[in-house]
Amino acid sequence: MDNTIIRFNNDYNHLAHESVLNALNDISSESYAGYGTDEWCGAAAALIKDLAGAPDADVWFFPGATQANFVVISAALDPVQSVISATTGHINAHEAASVENTGHKILELPETDGKISAAQIEACAAAYYDDNEAEYLTEPKLVYISFPTEKGTLYSLHELEEISSVCHKYDMYLFVDGARMGYGLGAPGNDVTLRDFARLADIFYIGGTKCGAMFGEAVVLNAAPLRKRFKAYMKQNGAVLAKGWILGLQFHALLKNGDYFAITKRADELALKIRDAFRKKGIPFSVESCTNQQFVILNDEQIRALSGSYTFEPSGRTAEGTIVRFCTSWATTEEEAARLIRDIEAL
Repeated sequence: MDNTIIRFNNDYNHLAHESVLNALNDISSESYAGYGTDEWCGAAAALIKDLAGAPDADVWFFPGATQANFVVISAALDPVQSVISATTGHINAHEAASVENTGHKILELPETDGKISAAQIEACAAAYYDDNEAEYLTEPKLVYISFPTEKGTLYSLHELEEISSVCHKYDMYLFVDGARMGYGLGAPGNDVTLRDFARLADIFYIGGTKCGAMFGEAVVLNAAPLRKRFKAYMKQNGAVLAKGWILGLQFHALLKNGDYFAITKRADELALKIRDAFRKKGIPFSVESCTNQQFVILNDEQIRALSGSYTFEPSGRTAEGTIVRFCTSWATTEEEAARLIRDIEAL
């Protein structure tokens, strides 16, 4: 019997996709200019701008998503301005007050299945801009959302268009955290494309760390006012790698032949097979997700039965039991998913 513990607790527990490893090996004896001024960052940026239909955008490569989030927000906001986020937003719940550490308040909005609505955002903005809220309160200037959300759900194109419209009405930036972008784009029922993000968002990023790269995120900067000296904000916050070509090469390798989109879509497909197995056993879900993150509610006996063979992540409690996240990744195999499904069926 195979006693190997299989990790379903996150989507960054393997080194990198073979296309990345092969590309790194191929150039291991080469030398390059530093700090992102190399040909690989240039080639990857050109490829991303072409895929997004955003020829005038700037593309910057960050080591990680938390740095991308707080550096973008810090660069976008004046000291008296604030950012709107869902209570479950990554910047609000997972990043050790990194945004607050840059001196900016997060205006939390209650979420529904991980999402906030255009109506909520407009009410928050209108309280300041339209209703004569005291000028010594912070000015909401940026809206932060994730695609997919922290609960694995997706914004529809219509929802994004409504949110973008509100942001334009109040001259606020729309910033989309795409740390799991590939899993959102490849999900069944998704109707949003990279070109839609380039059209509707002022800033968004294509996640690498959770989507097949060793590490790294590609930030696409559309908003012209933010382009001036943006790299200086990156450097000030330790987000400019001396060996920057490693980031550019990884994104070029993943995107040039569509591997990025294929491997993340496959992870979604495996997650939905696992979802169906839980559903057939009558095990409830805390939220309906069509991406690689599935949130089920297990009792203590079910947790004990599965924890001997799998690593998964508790994420809260309800009257019915413990909410547990099962997360597939670009590296999850058919065999691993099939083994979990057999064990779910045996519960």
